[in-house]
Amino acid sequence: MDNTQTTASEQLKQFTLEDLNFGGNNYRNMSPANMYLTWWGDKLMYQDAEEFGTVDLKNGNRQTIITLDEVNKLMSEDKIHSAMNVKFPYSDKPLALLRNSKQRILFDWMKKKIVWKQNCTGETYSDWNRNSKAVAFVKENQLYVTDSDGKSVKLTSDGSREIVYGQAVHRNEFGIMTGTFWSPDGLHLAYYRMDQSMVTDYPQVNTFTRVAEYEPDKYPMAGMTSHKVSIGVYDMTSGKTIYLKTGDPTDRYFTNIAWSPDSKTIYIQELNRDQNEMQLVSYDATTGNKKNVIYEEISDKYVEPLHPIEFLPWDNGKFIIQSQRDGYNHLYVMDTKTQVYPEVHKTGYGVKYRQHLKTTQLTSGEFVVQELIGYNKRKKSIIILSNEKSPIQSNIFSINTSNGKRTGLDNGRGVHYGVLSETGTMLYDKYSEPDVPRNIETVNTTTARRNMIFCAPDPWKGYNVPEYSCGTIKADDGTTDLYYRMVKPVGFDPDKKYPTVIYVYGGPHAHNVDARWHYMSRSWETYMAQKGYLLFILDNRGSENRGLAFEQATFRHLGQEEMKDQMRGVEYLKSLPYVDTERIGVHGWSFGGFMTISLMTNYPDVFKVGVAGGPVIDWKWYEIMYGERYMDTPESNPKGYEQTSLLNKAENLKGKLQIIIGMNDPTVVPQHALQFINSCTEAGTQPDFFAYPGEGHNMMGHKSVHLHERITQYFEDYLK
Repeated sequence: MDNTQTTASEQLKQFTLEDLNFGGNNYRNMSPANMYLTWWGDKLMYQDAEEFGTVDLKNGNRQTIITLDEVNKLMSEDKIHSAMNVKFPYSDKPLALLRNSKQRILFDWMKKKIVWKQNCTGETYSDWNRNSKAVAFVKENQLYVTDSDGKSVKLTSDGSREIVYGQAVHRNEFGIMTGTFWSPDGLHLAYYRMDQSMVTDYPQVNTFTRVAEYEPDKYPMAGMTSHKVSIGVYDMTSGKTIYLKTGDPTDRYFTNIAWSPDSKTIYIQELNRDQNEMQLVSYDATTGNKKNVIYEEISDKYVEPLHPIEFLPWDNGKFIIQSQRDGYNHLYVMDTKTQVYPEVHKTGYGVKYRQHLKTTQLTSGEFVVQELIGYNKRKKSIIILSNEKSPIQSNIFSINTSNGKRTGLDNGRGVHYGVLSETGTMLYDKYSEPDVPRNIETVNTTTARRNMIFCAPDPWKGYNVPEYSCGTIKADDGTTDLYYRMVKPVGFDPDKKYPTVIYVYGGPHAHNVDARWHYMSRSWETYMAQKGYLLFILDNRGSENRGLAFEQATFRHLGQEEMKDQMRGVEYLKSLPYVDTERIGVHGWSFGGFMTISLMTNYPDVFKVGVAGGPVIDWKWYEIMYGERYMDTPESNPKGYEQTSLLNKAENLKGKLQIIIGMNDPTVVPQHALQFINSCTEAGTQPDFFAYPGEGHNMMGHKSVHLHERITQYFEDYLK
């Protein structure tokens, strides 16, 4: 590098963690600019803190419809403080749905008047239905419904910490994010009831009181007693509640609840506790009686239903079900009007299935359908997000339902996120590429015509930014491509040797490398590169979006294949002349914390320094739904649990290891880290330990800045 380049580099600004870290006081200004959008029918609308309005579909020009000041002049009680969450529920009416802590209102911006109000004081887990204007919510552990006239009905009386209503169950696994499900007509409410009285209390402690107080979590550990779930259905017209006759709920999971278009039938994907047998079952929503088993899928490893069925908007007799049975997540159309003999079919991925209805596979190939975005109702096409273009991309396609032909709707690059208008004829597409912070286009889903309406400027312009690159290496199986990201030190000199930090997660349902801005680099990596480190991030087998064989390679022995792949990454690093092989560190959180300690204790001569956050130490202390899916139970897989436990690896620790946890972590409970420390004391090894009182699995707010400064300082002290 010549002197002119050096001078130019020195004149560029330096990052701080306040700039880069979530929770930092300048983080918002350093993030790519955005437009917050939603749809009013097929009209694009923007949402802002102080106002809302229309967006021109061709050029992105905004026109204010109303300001909050105008709305708040009509509010008799508390003001509405933000329009960021404004909704436009009726495509044929100029009505905006807004709320504060006390009232939910519909505001007519043409007449500039409030046309409807609903009390919402004390609501939690609220679920409002646009057809009936009724809202379901939880208050003081009980489930309520308030109708459009303001009449509230208390549906439950025995709600408590142990009997939970109207909330997500099964610890938010299987795609479950809510506990209430309105019927299409808005007159029937299905809801979860979870009895967790039999589940062991994990003894969390509140240390912020004068005398520390016992505040336990319900935490079902692998192999132990699980909770029991049932599904209630409330009929607003009759005022009656029935429960679906699902049978004994012991050791069963009831997932992906869906309604038929006529609001008469409920569909549930039911799973056994071993998570290797799934049935799609229909129930009569009026009587609760079981109607039919529609589809069955059995795996020699596990079945993981994540998506409820969806009926085609133009054909009430057909619905879409998603399955990974042929090795990749794909769409299948089932015809409720045509029954077939349920033959047993086998696939090459250890899956057997039986379908009781005529079924057509709509998508196929060695790629993953990542999301069913919705439907162009006029063209009768389906809009999806998939990684067909590349395993590290996410692109939007339209599918012709008559012949399965896919048409690309975006630019074919990067990582995209699409939201459809009400008819599905228009879509807004937010995306980024490795050198594109954020763009937004509108797309005509019939013609595939695109219009750019927003381009975020580079918020890091003028700063000393490192080089981000992406490539592939082979997995330990010798054939599978693994994607990596590398962040080179600022002012990189290929003739120097640099301390190198491997950032790792490695677990299911996550990935660290894709084709978005900076190849999805975490901002902390930039901070470390500024300090003279090289960063390396590899997505090993077991991570997401690569198909069933890739994901299930880790079954019953978590961490083992992942470590082998990560060590292939280390071999690659050692082949680079600018990597200091005597100064390799590793850092990860949660599953990544487990991987960090696994790598440091299984390969103690390779890693000089590690920082493990919220680490799983022994899977017998992790929760049932996730833990048993990937490891089975400690009783049925004792060798797997012994092999993956880090308690008996504590004696192998050689390098400097710092363990960091939230002292009230409800996900990876503190017992993990504390027992590993105990094993280290018995073995005579010396890890360091830091705990954040009152914090959970992740440090919130500005404490995240403190956390990342601590992580950074540990590498500065012992790796540099």
